[in-house]
Amino acid sequence: MIVLENNYVRLEPLSLENYTHLLEIAQEKDLIAYSPSDISSPDKLLDYVKLALGGVDHKTTLPFIIYDKRKAQYAGSTRFGLIHWKNKVLHIGWTWIGHAFQGTGLNTHMKFLMLQYAFEILEFEKVEFRIDERNQKSRKAVEKLGATLEGILRKDTLMNDGFRRSTCCYGILKNEWPDIKTTIFKGF
Repeated sequence: MIVLENNYVRLEPLSLENYTHLLEIAQEKDLIAYSPSDISSPDKLLDYVKLALGGVDHKTTLPFIIYDKRKAQYAGSTRFGLIHWKNKVLHIGWTWIGHAFQGTGLNTHMKFLMLQYAFEILEFEKVEFRIDERNQKSRKAVEKLGATLEGILRKDTLMNDGFRRSTCCYGILKNEWPDIKTTIFKGF
């Protein structure tokens, strides 16, 4: 069981035992408006968690529940996904945190822990992020982390409302991590 933490955040493995801490947050309006997932009811959140956990046995996902140590509250969920062990590439995403936790630096602290784990412990070669082209807030956040826009997959994902979104593909390479760590995450 992997737990990633610093003075601000703890990322614990998401499970059928702890996901209920997220029931209230998952009900927040427009929390995952740019995601093809649906967590809008307790049953849909449970399905979301079961899907995330389904990849754990195949070692293709590693989902986390996010605990904000400063506020002493659970804040949301994130995961490593599409883990490709041979190519040493994984995605960080499926991230959602409650509105009260947005803009507090929590996301930056958890992304630091995840990037550090991917590059320094797993020794992966690349971390990717996939974001709805319309989601300017998330795109700017990933760009602030030092990720490079590598391209846009046009109309590649069907959303719940029938809209076909285009997906921005961002990446950070292992050889870029030392500079990103010392400039973007200075003092972490």
